[in-house]
Amino acid sequence: MTDLHYLDAGTALGLFRRRELSPVELMRAVIDRAENMDGHVNALTETLFDDALAGARDAEDRYRRGGELPPLLGIPVAAKEKHGIAGRTLSQGLVAWRDNVAAESHPVIRRIQAAGGIIHARTATPEYSCATVTHSPLWGVTRNPWNPRYSPGGSSGGSGAALAAGFAPLATASDIAGSTRLPASFTGTVGFKAPYGRIPGLAPLAADHYRGDGPMARTVADAALLANVMAGRDAGDHATLATGPDLPARYDSVAGLRIALCIRLGDYRVAADVERNTRAVATALRDAGAVVEEIALPWTSARISETMFTHFGHLLGPAMEDDTADAPELLAGYTRRFMADARGAAARNRHLDGLRAEARIQAELAAAMAGFDALLCPASAVPALEADGDYLDGIDVDGVHLDHYWQAHMTAPFNINNRCPVLAVPSGMADCGIPTGVQIVGHPFDDAMVFGIGAAVEELLPWRDRRCMMGA
Repeated sequence: MTDLHYLDAGTALGLFRRRELSPVELMRAVIDRAENMDGHVNALTETLFDDALAGARDAEDRYRRGGELPPLLGIPVAAKEKHGIAGRTLSQGLVAWRDNVAAESHPVIRRIQAAGGIIHARTATPEYSCATVTHSPLWGVTRNPWNPRYSPGGSSGGSGAALAAGFAPLATASDIAGSTRLPASFTGTVGFKAPYGRIPGLAPLAADHYRGDGPMARTVADAALLANVMAGRDAGDHATLATGPDLPARYDSVAGLRIALCIRLGDYRVAADVERNTRAVATALRDAGAVVEEIALPWTSARISETMFTHFGHLLGPAMEDDTADAPELLAGYTRRFMADARGAAARNRHLDGLRAEARIQAELAAAMAGFDALLCPASAVPALEADGDYLDGIDVDGVHLDHYWQAHMTAPFNINNRCPVLAVPSGMADCGIPTGVQIVGHPFDDAMVFGIGAAVEELLPWRDRRCMMGA
């Protein structure tokens, strides 16, 4: 079987059950791929290959014996480093924390392992997962497998790069302002920002309603498979819902669905190739029978940014300052900039002011989506970021300078609208040679709708067999 390292999880599970492929064969294929190619990408922070091969042999024995089998049995999964594994280091990319050891495994790790998934590698992030590029003084620069000049995005950039390069069929991610959807967009993969409460996190920041842990994969069905495993109540996270939506592996037609198209989400400056690819998705859905209507939203990127940093200034920012107080001189420039921006917004706005701003943005989205089943928009207004870029002075977009490079991304509004599920799927190729992506935004907790539309896009504009420059 050629390109075994690019086999999707759903197909692999079927082959395992029919005894046409061994979990050991798949594990060896992804390990060989990572060992040969990660030097070009730098997606992995730690490998657990010996343990993973032992787990694959155990899975092979279980398939041989038959009986009831867990849903991920034998599937390799790359874990974002911030998803701690008990007894292993948990640094979050911080030099000062390089020797810290996790006392317990993150809930998503426990669920993957209970479902038979095998964590064989851990993936890079920026420091504290606070940037949309993935580089740090501890781990160096993670590069996009499609073009190493560019970043795979952040903060789940290592996971996106690992998937695109064929190091794993599934990966874990997290998202507080786009950290799952941006890497998915830049690497031609699928990422899901679950509604707040769907997938458990770790206290105390599990109480942050912008936050969400979730799946990344190369296909919509694989993302649904991993989301189903991750979802559900956890005793350590009081906000979690009792059950997930039990997302199906296949979906019905989009004929008759009403989909709102919003290219700019207000005043975001969207690059021409990003707009072209987003409109191509809308056209494909329209041709498949969906009613696609273009709408406008009254947002500005400046208002979204101020609302977002007000939130960070009262939660994540203080947590980061507490955790890094002993060695602030070791931090990357983007981490210091993040904390300064959060501190400044908190000084300007009370927590209550931030909640009022969030409520207004939520009401505006609800009004715009009334009468529609979902909203379609770009994930990033710009098609690429430089792999080693800091963007401390902002970013230039189409000749206009933006004070903060996060204003070039279109994901944070849907962390503010935190109960809305959002699926990021590929939309095409940018002029610079890396993928672009769209977001499919659903009404609160309507996860099945966004996965259904995502599956339709995958069928109408297939990306499964598209390979990056490392595909040979």
